[in-house]
Amino acid sequence: MQDSLKMSAEDLNFYYGNFQALHGINLEFYENQVTALIGPSGCGKSTLLRCLNRMNDLISYSRVEGKVFLDDEEIYDPDVDVVALRRHVGMVFQKPNPFPKTIFENVAYGLRVNGIKDKSFLAERVETSLKQAALWDEVKERLHDSALGLSGGQQQRLCIARAMAVEPEVLLMDEPASALDPLATQKIEELIHDLKKRYTIIIVTHNMQQAARVSDITAFFYLGEIIEVDKTETLFTRPKLEQTSDYITGRFG
Repeated sequence: MQDSLKMSAEDLNFYYGNFQALHGINLEFYENQVTALIGPSGCGKSTLLRCLNRMNDLISYSRVEGKVFLDDEEIYDPDVDVVALRRHVGMVFQKPNPFPKTIFENVAYGLRVNGIKDKSFLAERVETSLKQAALWDEVKERLHDSALGLSGGQQQRLCIARAMAVEPEVLLMDEPASALDPLATQKIEELIHDLKKRYTIIIVTHNMQQAARVSDITAFFYLGEIIEVDKTETLFTRPKLEQTSDYITGRFG
């Protein structure tokens, strides 16, 4: 069965002022697969991630050249509704960032912003999202307590639930476990494995073992360019380029 293409970047260049952070990126992301972006700090991984839901629009003096497609729609087309785009392409950040609201209101937030007022629908979506984020059993008795009282790992799963509540098609994750302890990290990794049944997931990670554990495809970045991209197992066991081999074995980076 042929995997179906969900997103793609074509000849993508990105500039912060005069500094070119991405050089001619061509990369495809497939439905129900996890793609890991790896490479040393400052190599453009997170910049690319933020290009995929136009978060970089918020940075003054930044400029994009090239194209990014979601299904068949070019997301940098002037007619694209950026708010709607970010509903389809959700994002989970490096540090858990729950709102200073109740657990329930954190998950319901995006739905309310989109004008949904039906209480039974909101309750149903909140429960479903928390279940998908493997958090429901831990918080179902505490839905009206502050989200800030949760542990770091729970807060990150809450942020994943919040991103999923508006039913996106793609989930972007920027080092989602880097601020967490090993046990919480394991839960996030198990969750990613489960979520790819429903979503296309793109994850930035500096952790080689994590990339090997959670992803189907890995792209290795260096100085704003893609050096090599392949099935994860192939890239980690039989990289084509010495530079890739040196990075994944820890000889540089």
